[in-house]
Amino acid sequence: MGKVTGFMEIDRQTQKYQPASDRIRHFREFTLPMSDAEVGKQAARCMDCGIPYCHGPTGCPIHNQIPDWNDLVYGGDWEGAIRNLHSTNNFPEFTGRICPAPCEEACTLNLEDTPVAIKTVEQAIADKAYKLGLIRPQPAKAQSGKAVAIIGSGPAGLAAAQQLGRAGHEVHVYERETRPGGLLRYGIPDFKMEKHWIDKRVEQMTGEGVTFFCGVGIGRDKPLAELLSTYDAVLYSGGAERPRDAGIPHGDLKGVYDAMPYLVQQNRRVGGENTESVGWKSEEIVAGGKHVVVVGGGDTASDCVGTAFRQGAVKVSQLDIRPKPPKTENKLEVWPYWATKMRTSSSQAEGAIREFQVATLEFTGEDGVLTGVKCAEVDEKRRPIPGTEFVIKADLAFIAIGFAGPFAEGPLAELGEALGTKADGRGNVSVAANEVDYKTSVEKLYVAGDVRRGQSLVVWAIREGRQAARSIDLELMGTTTLPR
Repeated sequence: MGKVTGFMEIDRQTQKYQPASDRIRHFREFTLPMSDAEVGKQAARCMDCGIPYCHGPTGCPIHNQIPDWNDLVYGGDWEGAIRNLHSTNNFPEFTGRICPAPCEEACTLNLEDTPVAIKTVEQAIADKAYKLGLIRPQPAKAQSGKAVAIIGSGPAGLAAAQQLGRAGHEVHVYERETRPGGLLRYGIPDFKMEKHWIDKRVEQMTGEGVTFFCGVGIGRDKPLAELLSTYDAVLYSGGAERPRDAGIPHGDLKGVYDAMPYLVQQNRRVGGENTESVGWKSEEIVAGGKHVVVVGGGDTASDCVGTAFRQGAVKVSQLDIRPKPPKTENKLEVWPYWATKMRTSSSQAEGAIREFQVATLEFTGEDGVLTGVKCAEVDEKRRPIPGTEFVIKADLAFIAIGFAGPFAEGPLAELGEALGTKADGRGNVSVAANEVDYKTSVEKLYVAGDVRRGQSLVVWAIREGRQAARSIDLELMGTTTLPR
């Protein structure tokens, strides 16, 4: 723990933001880092609560040893803190920026609505480690003679690649896009996480012997069967990128788009790449000077809101079919689990108009071009209430209601009857349900991440990549020192 009486003496503080009027003028990160002394004070608030629910399973999916590295930060031992943090999390600079922090929801101090600022401390540890030069390549001392192919370089693929590379295996990562990172690079806006953090890790992993092959689509440029015949093991760690069908009439109007092509295109634009990405081909989508409507209430919808503001949207409305949640939750009913309560993202705080308990009935337009979104209030069963219809002016509309699984093309198409594995009811690849070996019904083929469990958090992808790497190492070598 940190200071014994810290939680009684020190108020909770988190990173501050640039004013909304300033941050919407650029696509860079806009958090204002805290000083080392301030971070140390926040770490000192960690209490000796007996059972650290922040560890998981209710809190952190990768079981970060949060009280341990809080104590190390409080004592000024940054090197010890990053060593401890790396023992469970390959990429704390990612999770410290974009994880929604279920650990803070599970914190005992959250019973008083003042949880330890775990996410802030985690990011501070990672950033400090880079400044001190503590994040360096850690190549294996000996090679195993085994080779592993990884399909997809999102957080699951990157975590598995680093673990397997450090175990001494020859690791080749195949990425469909032109740069590594998957949807970590192309789906998450730069204002939430700048992509040089991914580049730093790729540089580290390259120094550890991992080889990246970008612009290579498995099932398109290279058959999956070829990988299976060439490598000792193959890990499929693709993303759940296929948009869920909203079933809203007139979705074919010009100006109506799924959310992800919009976000991917802008991320490529910020990165200086060709905006026509592989798998997300569409015309240029820019919100400047337009009225924008975002259908959906989750993180992807929020990312569309923030991107639209930065592109110069005149007005952004966000529609959520769910009722407006309460300001605070009943702690005795839900703690230490994630609570449904009113949350406002930094993007929504930039000026979004949020409509709750509203159904999107249809898109309206003239001459094939979107002009508005017809809506209605809904009852407790989410049925439209007659007489409550209204129309919101819209030049652009983005559908952000989640994902239905991986694309059917590429590896998934090849994973049909020819290769003998199956997809579950959601289109994900079926594997052992116990999350222990991550094997498919195809010999030498493993699967991890969103393509296995469905759309989820980056922290879950890292966990699955680490666990799959351990399973592969154990299968290839008969024993393993890789942690779960």
